[in-house]
Amino acid sequence: MYKLLAHHSQSQVHDCPETGSSNPNIPPEFLREAVFAGESFWNLEAAYGRVDGVVKTVTGYCGGSLRKPTYRENFGISTHQRSAIFYSTEEERRKAQESKIRRQMKLNRRIVTKVIASDSADFFTAENQHQKYYLQKYYRLCECLGLRSTEQFSESNIACALNGILAMDGGLVIGRLAKFIETRELLKKTRLAIEEVIVEDLS
Repeated sequence: MYKLLAHHSQSQVHDCPETGSSNPNIPPEFLREAVFAGESFWNLEAAYGRVDGVVKTVTGYCGGSLRKPTYRENFGISTHQRSAIFYSTEEERRKAQESKIRRQMKLNRRIVTKVIASDSADFFTAENQHQKYYLQKYYRLCECLGLRSTEQFSESNIACALNGILAMDGGLVIGRLAKFIETRELLKKTRLAIEEVIVEDLS
C-alpha cells in the first residue's frame, strides 16, 4: 500500500532548505492526497517518488480487516497485495475508472485493479523500515538529511525524490542523481553524501 500525502508545511519538512519537488511552496489548496495499493509498496512508493508534482509519500496498509496491521501479519494473506485505487470524491472515482479503461484498451487485456471508496478503508502507516526503502540503504545520506523516524521519512519531500531515483536500474541512477544535485538547493553535507553515492555506484 502506498499513500501520497497531501498537506505539508515548512515546519514539518525536516530537510529544509532541501525541500523536495519542483516547487516546494505549493499552496495546500493545490495538493491532493491519493492512496494506491499494489504488489510491492517499496516499488510503488519509489515509482511515485519519480513523478513530478508528488511532494510526499508514505507506505502502509489499507483495505484490510486488521486494526493496526504489520507487514508480518499481512504476509501470506491472499489479498494483501491486491492492486487498488482508493478514491474520496466522485470525480476521483470517474478519473480512476477512465484511466483504467484507457490502459486496458492500450494493453488489450483486462486490468484487475479495484477502484474502492476510501471512506470504507482506514490507512495504517507501515513500520519505519518500509519507509523510503531504497534510500535507507544509504545510511550516510539518511543521516545527512536527518531522517530517522517514520514521520521524518514520510514528511521529507527530498527523501521522496531520492528514494525514487535510488530504486532505478544501475546506470540511470548516476545520471538522475547528477541532475538532482544540479537542480536542487542542497546543504553542502547532503550534496557531498549524494556525490559519494555516485562515486560508489561508478566503482
